[in-house]
Amino acid sequence: MRMQSRAGGGGGRSGSAGPRGRDQGRKKGYKKKFLFRKKKFCKFCDEKVAYIDYKDVRLIQAFTPERSKIFPRRISGTCSKHQRKVMQAIKRARLLALVPFLAD
Repeated sequence: MRMQSRAGGGGGRSGSAGPRGRDQGRKKGYKKKFLFRKKKFCKFCDEKVAYIDYKDVRLIQAFTPERSKIFPRRISGTCSKHQRKVMQAIKRARLLALVPFLAD
């Protein structure tokens, strides 16, 4: 077995960090400033909606994007009780072809 030396220094990492260094892209002493976010609230609780109607297509389409997936609670802002009712209404509307299963 014969070892060949390369001008580039080989394929692995060497002991030194090189001219770029390991902390090149990092800024020292930087603190993240968090923006104030508006608290999400359940609009069904706010309006005191007792029943989410599956025939109300305009309301249901607000909770489904173009790809026809159902928005999760953390994005839609609904409470868990009303999120379950929204999911049930969307699934019923899909079965009756009021809302598409998939986007074309």
